[in-house]
Amino acid sequence: MATVDDQRSRARGILLGLACGDALGRPVEFQPPDRIRRDHGRVTKMLANGTHGQPAGTITDDTEMALCIARSLADNGEFDPADIADRFVEWKASGPFDIGIMTSSALQRIQDGESWEEAGQNEWETSPEGSNAGNGSLMRCAPYAIAFRDDPDRLVEVSRQSSAITHADPRCQWSCALFNRTLANLLTDEERPLATATTALESGLPEEVLGAVEPVLESRHGQQANVDLENSGYVITTLQAGLYHGLTAGTAEEAIVDAVMMGGDTDTIGAVAGAVAGTRFGVDALPERWPDSLSARDELDMLASQLLDIDA
Repeated sequence: MATVDDQRSRARGILLGLACGDALGRPVEFQPPDRIRRDHGRVTKMLANGTHGQPAGTITDDTEMALCIARSLADNGEFDPADIADRFVEWKASGPFDIGIMTSSALQRIQDGESWEEAGQNEWETSPEGSNAGNGSLMRCAPYAIAFRDDPDRLVEVSRQSSAITHADPRCQWSCALFNRTLANLLTDEERPLATATTALESGLPEEVLGAVEPVLESRHGQQANVDLENSGYVITTLQAGLYHGLTAGTAEEAIVDAVMMGGDTDTIGAVAGAVAGTRFGVDALPERWPDSLSARDELDMLASQLLDIDA
């Protein structure tokens, strides 16, 4: 069992690891790996400009939506999906420079009068295969792993419900649930975090989710060539790549940099890998230059502590 100090370090690592991966990947988002290597070499420091033309260390929708969730949990002391949906809508109305298509469409439905239960479901049902299971709910869901780490059944329930606000596809809902159960297992020092989570949820997991985690379960550090990772915005490939880098890398920095160097959806793959690595290694394993560059660092630290103290 992890000590109180260990859990606090790992909880801070979840949120700051997510934000660091997001900000490190933002400037090279959508770029192929060969172009990233040509222009920047190995990306180990926060870059300015690039995709979205923002200053170095700027977070994107990945962290901004995670902040919406964390603030709601901290303010209410419980999961309130209507409040979280309202915070998402308010954030969208602020004009973020980056927002996913499915997220934007579902939130627009809520703005237009649909309930949060209806909006995500209706958006999913009217979206064609290939554009209906993005990673927009996976990227933001990590705060639940802190607040509900000691109540695994409730953690699965809230992870799925929160996903359904914008991403109701079962692949998205169950990816969030499996991801958060894995993070919670890391927080509480479970010896086999992903294997234990997969076994517990196996009867409900869609075939695609199970297929994505199987090669990760079989991997060890140094065997990267055995896993054919993809860098798309599909929730299944993002879950696989994020878990793989986060669980098999030798250091937190290696996990996040390797994820970003895949190219493609670099901010989200970096964020998912960062949340895993930050939990696994603790906040102090993140290179100090990374969190120091984040304008939201103090709030992320504060929220991690508040989420630990929720009596969920």
